[in-house]
Amino acid sequence: MGQSTFYIMVGVYTLIIAFCGYLGYRHTKDAKDYLIAGSSVNPALMALSYGSTFISTSAIVGFGGAAGMYGMSLLWLTACNIIFGVFVAFVFFGKRTKLLGTNLAAQTFPELMAKRFDSKFIQRYSAVMIAIAMPLYAAAVMIGGARFLEQAISINYVYALIVFAVLVGIYVFYGGLKGIIYTDAVQAVIMFVGMVFLIFSTYAALGGITEAHQKLTNLAHLVPESLAAQGHTGWTSMPVFGSQIWLYVMTTLVLGVGIGVLAQPHLAVRFMTLKGSSDVNRAVIVGGIFILFMTGVAFVVGALSNAYFYDLYGQISLAMVTDPATGTPNIDKIIPLFIAEALPEWFAYLFMLCLLSAAMSTLSGQFHVIGTSVRDLLQLKDGTDRANTTSFTRMGVLVGLVVTLALGFKLPGSIIAIATAMFFGLCASAFLPMYIAALYWPRASKAGVIAGMLSGSVIFILSVLFVHQKEAVIFGISQLIFGKPYLFGFPWNIIDPMVISLPVGFIVMVAVSLVTAPFGEKHLETCFEGIKKDHGKLPQGQVAWSAKK
Repeated sequence: MGQSTFYIMVGVYTLIIAFCGYLGYRHTKDAKDYLIAGSSVNPALMALSYGSTFISTSAIVGFGGAAGMYGMSLLWLTACNIIFGVFVAFVFFGKRTKLLGTNLAAQTFPELMAKRFDSKFIQRYSAVMIAIAMPLYAAAVMIGGARFLEQAISINYVYALIVFAVLVGIYVFYGGLKGIIYTDAVQAVIMFVGMVFLIFSTYAALGGITEAHQKLTNLAHLVPESLAAQGHTGWTSMPVFGSQIWLYVMTTLVLGVGIGVLAQPHLAVRFMTLKGSSDVNRAVIVGGIFILFMTGVAFVVGALSNAYFYDLYGQISLAMVTDPATGTPNIDKIIPLFIAEALPEWFAYLFMLCLLSAAMSTLSGQFHVIGTSVRDLLQLKDGTDRANTTSFTRMGVLVGLVVTLALGFKLPGSIIAIATAMFFGLCASAFLPMYIAALYWPRASKAGVIAGMLSGSVIFILSVLFVHQKEAVIFGISQLIFGKPYLFGFPWNIIDPMVISLPVGFIVMVAVSLVTAPFGEKHLETCFEGIKKDHGKLPQGQVAWSAKK
């Protein structure tokens, strides 16, 4: 197979995606269609869209590369993704999100929170947070896809970034969320097929499941001294409990992403696209299976790449991706290099489509929510939309594309997992307490929710800039102001900021809510009427209101 095969596969793929985007454009008649797909999406399609948007090149390339460095301890993240990212998200969040969104006629996550708590400040603050922070996550996803194209099929990195931006921008700009969901479904199928081939091919290349894992276990003595000193014990065992690597893997990579998924605006809005709340339950199995194969395969293959490279070259994965000039490894190149070296050329092309799908499905959701955030910022004070809300959303999509592309050129190596975990942690710190209160705690007051949102997000941002080592060193603000890369030593420089900021946000929200005025009965009736009908009872926690019923 040569370049002609590659161009044929890409051409067919592009035509399919273009057709899906065209279908979205044809079926987008108004703002509701553009923003929440007209609330008419099949549950299986929603689950595939949710999964393919959640799992991107940051999971496959970035976290797969992290598994090449830290080993199979990252499989705890797969467990968290299935438990929290699918089961808890769908069963405990999805159904009520759909009902609340229908009651309040909300079309975006910031608008949903704003209407639930009767606060334009919440809507605008949430929109600003999303519009500023989302391009960082989008850049991580785009870098993952571009690095694969660069490493596996020798496409210039700059050109690869531009291709991603242009392709995604076209169908998001014109097709809206309907176009995104149609393309997501196609891309999810390609991703699933690619990951199934990948896991079988990897075990075949290493002599089978048992032999592959034994080979990896036997490499424990090759752990670099610098990593062993931080608690690394091998690629098939957990790091030393409480060590630097254990804290980073468990608090940042596992909890930061595993919990942070619950408050992702572009995922929460997927629940609002369904016809009815009962459709959420039917989407759980499809979503769970999809996430298992996407993350589980990536993490296992990333770790096993060490065994393959050692068999072939006598070096572990980190050594294979270390820049000779600087001596610095770029773990974002581990998965692309493994695909290029270990598997047939035709599979490199197939997996290229898999990663292209993973990147484009997530990027489309990210750019869409950036665009809707601009729409939220430009809403009129009385809550009605401007004359052409879709135009403002499309303008936001273009701005998001430009900013993301610029970040893709500027961000350093080994950034994918770091940037992803940082965005997930920020969303959890700022939005999760508010989101849970919106669905389950009628006693939450406007002042309490705002205080919790502000305290959680501010503490997270300050920690990222001045305390947490990996991000503080990259941003360099602490070095500039205080003359040192981060302010506190172990363990505070390793523990993920979300471990502190999320509980603080919850505590502040509850404390302030209990000493400030609750919402009136009429407002709560409007918000929870659909939940009351669906569940046969009102949410617990609002003493005065519940007692009257």
